[in-house]
Amino acid sequence: MKQMNFLRNALLSLAVLVTVGCSTVPITGRRQVSLVSDQEVMQMSLQAYREMMSQSKLSNNAQQTAMVKRVGQRIQQAVETYMRQQGASDQLAGYQWEFNLIDDPKQQNAFAMAGGKTAVYTGLLPITQDETGLAVVMGHEIAHVIAKHVNERISQQMLAEAGGGVIGAATGQGGATSQVVNVAYGIGAGVGMMKFGRTQESEADRLGLIFMAMAGYNPEAALTFWKRMDAASGWQSQPEILSTHPSNQTRIADIQKHLPEAKKYYSGR
Repeated sequence: MKQMNFLRNALLSLAVLVTVGCSTVPITGRRQVSLVSDQEVMQMSLQAYREMMSQSKLSNNAQQTAMVKRVGQRIQQAVETYMRQQGASDQLAGYQWEFNLIDDPKQQNAFAMAGGKTAVYTGLLPITQDETGLAVVMGHEIAHVIAKHVNERISQQMLAEAGGGVIGAATGQGGATSQVVNVAYGIGAGVGMMKFGRTQESEADRLGLIFMAMAGYNPEAALTFWKRMDAASGWQSQPEILSTHPSNQTRIADIQKHLPEAKKYYSGR
């Protein structure tokens, strides 16, 4: 009887958390579970970012590094403009934007963390090919941050751990913080973007197209980029039903649907 009461109370507590702890994704309007504050996520992300960067080698290619910073800054300005237009600039409070190029030719990857810390691996540049291709990736990664997908993933982990075990561990010392954040971001995913869920990936594609368009990059470049990514994935691709990502083919089809919306924000430069 006591066990049943405990279980009932635990389920009720989780239900209250889910009901109260919700937020809305900009642009898409999707409701998402949010049981952890932006401040907590930014604090954990910053610590994990510092640990990661201390173990990484920055590229000494001045031209490529300048390109990453230039693209990042243009998308940053687009995001800040969009959020200001929506009266949501407060959601960017505490952001300390930073854009780096990590020298690792084997990593075809990029990431952005809460607070605006963003990095691209040199192994991805042969696939992005040019500045516009790079804007596709950086727009997508930054969109994950603006949509608070990491907050959502950590919240999902908290629910899976019966409410609070994950975030509690992250407040400790040692590698707990980086472990929680790395799981939330999916760092170490190898080829392709970070491993968010399919809904989150598709959402980041849509928002990323808008942000890159506002930054003056032609969003149609996303189609050719993902075709190149599909070719680069090769044998490592797996059936969509077995993956947290939409397949590249599904992603391309979705991007085609979202292009008319994104083009409304594109004026060229």
